[in-house]
Amino acid sequence: MNPHVLLAIALLPLLAGAIAGLFGKWIGHAGAHTLTIAAVAVSCALSIDVLWQLYTNRVPTYDAPVYSWLVSDGVHIQVGFLVDRLTALMMATVTFVSLCVHVYTIGYMHDDPGYTRFFSYIALFTFSMLMLVMANNFMQLFFGWEAVAVVSYLLIGFWYTRPTATFAALKAMLVNRVGDFGFLLGIAGVLYFTGSLDYRDAFAAAPHLVGQTIPLSALHSVPALTLICICLFIGAMGKSAQVPLHVWLPDSMEGPTPISALIHAATMVTAGIFMVARMSPLFEYSDTALSFVMVIGATTAFFMGLLGVVNNDIKRVIAYSTLSQLGYMTAALGVSAYSGAIFHLMTHAFFKALLFLAAGSVILGMHHEQDMRKMGGLAKYMPWTAVTCWIGGLALIGTPFFSGFYSKDAIIEAVHASHRWGHEYTYWCVLAGAFVTALYTFRMLFLTFHGPERFRSVAAHHEHGEGAHEATPHEATPHESPWVVVGPLVALAIPSIVIGALTVSIVLFGDYFGSSIFVLGQNNVIAEVARDVMPPVWLHFGLQGFAGPTFWVALAGVITAWVFFLWRPQWADVAARVLSPLRTLLVNKYFFDWFNENVIAAGSRLLGIGLWRGGDETVIDGALVNGTANTVGRLGGVLRLIQSGYLYSYAFWMIIGLAVLVGWFLLRI
Repeated sequence: MNPHVLLAIALLPLLAGAIAGLFGKWIGHAGAHTLTIAAVAVSCALSIDVLWQLYTNRVPTYDAPVYSWLVSDGVHIQVGFLVDRLTALMMATVTFVSLCVHVYTIGYMHDDPGYTRFFSYIALFTFSMLMLVMANNFMQLFFGWEAVAVVSYLLIGFWYTRPTATFAALKAMLVNRVGDFGFLLGIAGVLYFTGSLDYRDAFAAAPHLVGQTIPLSALHSVPALTLICICLFIGAMGKSAQVPLHVWLPDSMEGPTPISALIHAATMVTAGIFMVARMSPLFEYSDTALSFVMVIGATTAFFMGLLGVVNNDIKRVIAYSTLSQLGYMTAALGVSAYSGAIFHLMTHAFFKALLFLAAGSVILGMHHEQDMRKMGGLAKYMPWTAVTCWIGGLALIGTPFFSGFYSKDAIIEAVHASHRWGHEYTYWCVLAGAFVTALYTFRMLFLTFHGPERFRSVAAHHEHGEGAHEATPHEATPHESPWVVVGPLVALAIPSIVIGALTVSIVLFGDYFGSSIFVLGQNNVIAEVARDVMPPVWLHFGLQGFAGPTFWVALAGVITAWVFFLWRPQWADVAARVLSPLRTLLVNKYFFDWFNENVIAAGSRLLGIGLWRGGDETVIDGALVNGTANTVGRLGGVLRLIQSGYLYSYAFWMIIGLAVLVGWFLLRI
């Protein structure tokens, strides 16, 4: 494999983003989007070619340094690439979704004054993610990890004049720093025990770390590999928004819709999933760490999905859906179904990007209205958006033969086949999550595209309301988005339907990943699921889905949504009153934000004030600095009484001193 091609894949978006950012005023809107789209398109084409070459075994895995950055105490810190089938799949997915988002942005952001800056940021975001997935060592992985976080901060806070946007950007940065602290500790543990930052050396040393421990006190110690893996996963909890480090992701909706699609579908939030799959040679030797991963993922999958049921912002509903689906991927990692997690990551990238971009199309058509209670009946006015959004919704809930079915159903079956501690709790969470997913997804579809046209009453309110502008008939009527917006929806809808059926026998049940993913024989739950599937896999597995519990649980969720939000919408109000304690809990997002702001943040401020006043002012400035000066001053004041300037006074004190010395000498004798 040509290393120059790999460098081009990673560096073309960087170069285009730098030019658009630095020279946007001179190249203009057309120059910025043409340059960045061309760069990402070439990266996408080259990534697909690399994937094809690796899949057909025309080229071997590429694992080599590009150049050495520095050598410190015998540790080589290098920039290098590991491009195997896992990496190639991620590269193709990231660049394809990014390309669709770039094209979509032309229509969505065309009137925004920060147009060229936005294209610069999303190109840099693509570069950062590519560096992360292509890394062959922990240092480069950490570089991509942090670069993704920095650019996401810029994108979430893109509309920086809005206080909510700047607050959301800062929140994302702070929460990710908590996870990154654990991630750094995990990397430090790898370096301490292996003496290297290269994946190859760390993975080869994993079996030898099984018996080693890290002392926590004189009496207690923990297995070294377990602690390292849990620390690494804490980093993944921040990036992939797992409970309790999930609170930043819904607030990231303050950024423009294109970046919501890019963050939630193929880049930042999938980094943690990819990292754990890449580290499978380490995690496989620690059942404790994998159980921890599994339980955290199951909790996120079910409980975060419930929040989508009570939210009325169309983008936030899809954001909570992302949280839930990331929980499914994490649960799959916890039962050693790494291929299932990556397969769901791939299929999810297409239909989740589709749902976000469709939501953005709705927002454009509704003149930047995001509240679903002010929509309804939009299918008549926005048919392309409605059809593609329905396709994304059907894929999301795991409808048989849609792409999301093959990956999501396989995860649920893999969890059921597992015997690891916590698998019962995980199974019921992911199964109940199928009902919740169908409920909030079809609630969104019904409230947005079907039922009565509630936007007319809203427009009338604005027209006659105090201080509002006069709404024209054109403003009051929704309209389909331009083709530059609809085109990417169609491009993403196609793989949302077919990509699962086309690749399930290869990626999930075949030997596609080869040595890219390591699974111990006793942990291979995907092999157990595959035993019940006959060729053709896509057809048999799809038909099998109609008989499984997941389909019927999801169907119950669809029917519930139809009854409460389309057929008898007044029943939803009754249910809200009857279940008001539960609704209050969900509306307040389990009080995570309240706890963070009123306990953790307030406690941190109190601690800071205490250290400032008690430590800095009282101890350092008061006792050490000022206290020392005051002591010297007082001592000087006493000594000044002795230094009178009179000769007889000095003679008197000399006689007194001589008498003391003579007396002391006589006592010694």
